[in-house]
Amino acid sequence: MTSSFEFHTYPARLSDADRDRALKVLRDGVALGRLSHDTFIRRMELALVARQPHELAALIADLPAEKRWSRLVFGTVEAISGFGVRLRRAWQAERLPKLLLPSPGAPYPLRIGRDPANGLRLSHETVSRVHAELRHQGGLWVLRDLGSTNGTTVNGRRVIGAAVVRDGDQVGFGTMAFRLSTE
Repeated sequence: MTSSFEFHTYPARLSDADRDRALKVLRDGVALGRLSHDTFIRRMELALVARQPHELAALIADLPAEKRWSRLVFGTVEAISGFGVRLRRAWQAERLPKLLLPSPGAPYPLRIGRDPANGLRLSHETVSRVHAELRHQGGLWVLRDLGSTNGTTVNGRRVIGAAVVRDGDQVGFGTMAFRLSTE
C-alpha cells in the first residue's frame, strides 16, 4: 500500500467562472479609471494564463470589490440607459431608408462609396471614395470596411474588418445610415 506522500497532488484547476470573475473585476477597474490601459492589458494577459487561484487573487488585490448595493445601483442604471438606447435605435430604424441586399448569386461584391465606379454611390463628404463592400458568402451576408476614414457601423457598432449582417440591421457609412432589407 502506498501513502499519499508518494503521489504528487496538484491543486484544483481554475474554472472558467473564476477566470471570468477576475476579468470582470479588471474590466470594471479600467472602466472606473482605477487601472491604466497598459496595466489592464498586462493583467488580462496574466489572468488568461494563470493556473492557480492565488495568481488571480494577486491580479485583482488592489481593486476594491464592488459592494452589493453599488452593483444593484449600477446594474439598474445600465439597464435603464440600455433600454433608452434600444428604444431610440428601434424608433430610428423604421425611419431609415432601406438598402436592398443584392441577389445572393451576384459574382462580385457590392462596393459602396463616393467613387462613381462603385455599385452603390453615396455622394456625402463623410463617405470615403471606396468605403465598404457587401458580399454574400457561405450563405451569409458580410459587410467589410475597406479602410474608410469615418468608419462603417452595424447596429451602432463600428466594424473592424468585417461583420455578418442580415435583413433589418442598421448599417452606417460615415454619417449616412440605412436599414438592410431583402424586399
